[in-house]
Amino acid sequence: MLTIRELCSQATTLSEEDIRIVEDLASKLQIFADLSQADMFIDCPTADKSCALVIAQASPSTARSMYRGSVVGQLATAVNEPAVMYCLTTGKPVIGSRGVSQEQVVMRQSVVPITNAAGETIGTLITEQDISKQVEQEKNVEMLKETTEHLSETLIQFAVPDMPISSLMHEGMILFDQGGIITYANGRAHNLLSLIALEEPEKGISIERIFSWRVSPENFVRHGGYIQEELSRGKHFIMMKAVSAARKPDIIGGIILLRDISDIREKEKQLMIKSAVIKEIHHRVKNNLQTIASLLRLQMRRSQSNEIEKVYRESINRINSIAIIHEYLAQDGLEQIDFKEILTKISKIIVSSMRRSEQAIQVVVAGESVYLPSNKATSFALIVTELIQNCMIHAFRDQHEGTIAVALVTKDDFISLSVTDDGVGIEDMEQVLQKGHLGLKIVDTLVKEDLEGTMHFRNTGSGTEVTILYPIQKEDDDDTAEDYGSG
Repeated sequence: MLTIRELCSQATTLSEEDIRIVEDLASKLQIFADLSQADMFIDCPTADKSCALVIAQASPSTARSMYRGSVVGQLATAVNEPAVMYCLTTGKPVIGSRGVSQEQVVMRQSVVPITNAAGETIGTLITEQDISKQVEQEKNVEMLKETTEHLSETLIQFAVPDMPISSLMHEGMILFDQGGIITYANGRAHNLLSLIALEEPEKGISIERIFSWRVSPENFVRHGGYIQEELSRGKHFIMMKAVSAARKPDIIGGIILLRDISDIREKEKQLMIKSAVIKEIHHRVKNNLQTIASLLRLQMRRSQSNEIEKVYRESINRINSIAIIHEYLAQDGLEQIDFKEILTKISKIIVSSMRRSEQAIQVVVAGESVYLPSNKATSFALIVTELIQNCMIHAFRDQHEGTIAVALVTKDDFISLSVTDDGVGIEDMEQVLQKGHLGLKIVDTLVKEDLEGTMHFRNTGSGTEVTILYPIQKEDDDDTAEDYGSG
């Protein structure tokens, strides 16, 4: 097995001083692993910075390791180790990310940067800890909580009149005997029934006199002893729930609960109005964008310059990508967008509009449904537009056929978007970026400023892979991600 120095010298651009820093940290890695009862790794960026190389590993002697063998010498890409590549690129730590190891063990991963004297990130220190027992305890607590809630509901439903809780309830409560005669009604029941102009539930009168056929014996039998009806008058809405109590084989009475849902219905009405207005706004924005695209298309056809036509076409594709987002919002009226559906539509439209008549370029979209807020979805739409346009203009400029693979995946605490082509490839991506290509500048700006993410290039040997990593802002850490790669 190669030493740390040999691995760093062969695959990285670390200086002599940087290698000494990494070697010194690696010499203490076993102590860290034992103290934290976790698997520890050191990853350093490869020479082209497209991925990271595992240069050191330590398994704890104080706990069970999650790895059966060594992963030293293996590569970690932006797709299979997003937290590592994000940390290397930004210098920011990723703490407490949950996932599943190669051995299918639930774990918590933390990645912190290793820096040199100049403050440059020269590697990452990775901690992976088995938390399967903790996750099991969390599930048990959640089950206990649900059981307690069900028990509380049951106790309230069968509360008897002389219990203090009946006067404290926000719901109206009416008890009746086997003959359907009211034996008790709290003050709230009187108030609620008066709102919808029904007779007050005085003790000794029949429930059918108030609620008519809704609570008849036949209706109880028809609905299995449980009736739920919404009663209304004007702006007042009351939810009535009636349950018959039985001691086999006879009905011994029952309970009616009344709840004022007027505020809920009013809010639903307002939401429906707002939703309709928002959908109409998105529809008009979409139409306006399509009108602008049509005007640009007419202007493009009048141009005699191939360069000007290219600029027009790229602008039209950008406008159409934003229009697709507004079209989706106009249909659903929601602020959360299934971006895989958008991704498929955008990819096919761009390839169709830009390929030459003699070309056979295919686009393949893979991955999972990922729901994004509309502002982030718009940024992603523009990013995908630029990357696919870049493939069509540069990767396949001299080729008659090819494939563009687009993948959207949620892994750990990141959304990963990859666009891979099997075109001519790019030997020096840094040089391309320095030339100031407009499309890549747009992508770089959107990724850094709108998404606060990172962009990674990799020469696959048969084309180019561009991966965008977007860190998801989670409210909690309860969600377990998919499979992890090596350390």
